[in-house]
Amino acid sequence: MNQIQDYNDSQTAENKEICNLLYNIISKNLTEAENKIWHAHPVWFLDGNPIVGYSKLKDSVRLLFWSGQSFEEEKLQNEGSFKAAEKRYTNIDQINKEDLKRWLKKSREIQWDYKNIVKRKGQLLRLK
Repeated sequence: MNQIQDYNDSQTAENKEICNLLYNIISKNLTEAENKIWHAHPVWFLDGNPIVGYSKLKDSVRLLFWSGQSFEEEKLQNEGSFKAAEKRYTNIDQINKEDLKRWLKKSREIQWDYKNIVKRKGQLLRLK
């Protein structure tokens, strides 16, 4: 946690609140996941596969689900050319804990294999 706490502590007061709440909810709902700073951002992994993380953008904190496009959740926006989806927050009050818990449950049940994407030359296969 200390690396992630260092990351959270380095944010502005408002963003630190958002990051700390995201950390607490994610950690409580993905207890079996490994978490670490990956590509300079807090990320949670199941069996070495990235599942969820958050990062500071210029104007918000972005919560990213690597397989989120498969969750069929209208509040998540597609991100990038693979299967990722995001939700952006500018205020802690925007975090809907029930939505987040549901997305985290789906992140465990619906996974695309990002761990082996390089080995497969960019092809993404469904794990679960």
